[in-house]
Amino acid sequence: MFFTSGTTGRPKGIVRQPMTADQAVRQAEMRRLAYGTAPDMRALLCAPWYHSAPCNYALGIVQEGGTLVVEDRFDAERTLALIEQQRLTHAYLVPTMYVRLLALPAEVRTRYDLSSMRFVSSTGSPCPPEVKRRMIEWWGPVIHECYGASELGYMTLLTSEQALRKPGSAGMPLPDVTLKILDDEGRELPRGTPGLIWIDQPATPDFSYAGNAQARAAMARGDLKTMGDVGYLDDDGFLFIVDRAADMVISGGVNIYPVEVELLLQTLPGVADCAVFGIPDDEFGEALAAAVQPAPDADLSPDAIRAWLHDRIAGYKVPRVVTLHDALPREDTGKIFKRRLREPYWTGRSRRV
Repeated sequence: MFFTSGTTGRPKGIVRQPMTADQAVRQAEMRRLAYGTAPDMRALLCAPWYHSAPCNYALGIVQEGGTLVVEDRFDAERTLALIEQQRLTHAYLVPTMYVRLLALPAEVRTRYDLSSMRFVSSTGSPCPPEVKRRMIEWWGPVIHECYGASELGYMTLLTSEQALRKPGSAGMPLPDVTLKILDDEGRELPRGTPGLIWIDQPATPDFSYAGNAQARAAMARGDLKTMGDVGYLDDDGFLFIVDRAADMVISGGVNIYPVEVELLLQTLPGVADCAVFGIPDDEFGEALAAAVQPAPDADLSPDAIRAWLHDRIAGYKVPRVVTLHDALPREDTGKIFKRRLREPYWTGRSRRV
């Protein structure tokens, strides 16, 4: 039984129904698309197997008869060395690993032969467009990103070519996946209009939450299910994820999606990573706070960060509070535990929004 990550709330145990023969065939095809699996693949995995995506990755490689190179932790330079030494063709990496690879000195990054790499799978958390662009420039068009969930499996795929053409997109639905953007009444929204993302993924068996039937019922609308993510489809059918509904901040009656501020902050030189979230405000109900992890040797200050944002975004979206951190709290797949950052601000209050 896998558990959800618990980045926004308490982890939930996922009890999966047995897989049908048809679903097994569909799962194998989905892995070939999402992971590029092939019998001759030589793949690197240095993410924890107790998460569903790395575990699925390992199983997919074994089922295809490929070679799996397993590391007990991620080390940026060692990853480059292993690719050269083992002539690796595939890898499972998360955006945090990309950032650490790109942070290596130029002489280290150019020291190793990476020409054997054919397919890199990235999941777990959204990849900042600038980080992905730099990885593609370095490694070539081998970077692939999927939007998925432990409950539903993979739902979309974005290739390197598509990422350069549609920066910030989560890709297009995988074959047989139904993806709709609905309003609160269940009506389908027009292209370009954000709303809850609803999915039907027939390749993944149905499930329940252990001891939490209410949560399972709340996420369903017929055959469709939602993970609480907000997004929109563009005119070409590409999905763009705006934020999680649980992360949306309402300040003075105005909806603010923190991911918009995060994506902008990630382009500020000296910012290694960041998280933006809601904190209590006696006048407006909620305000924004930003936790920023500076890059090594970066010269950043909260006032300088806020001033930089003021020049590039609407004033009401500039975080009222900016704090600097040596490291942000993360789970092993790279997701930031926003809940841990938010909790101190809401301690002692009767509400959490």
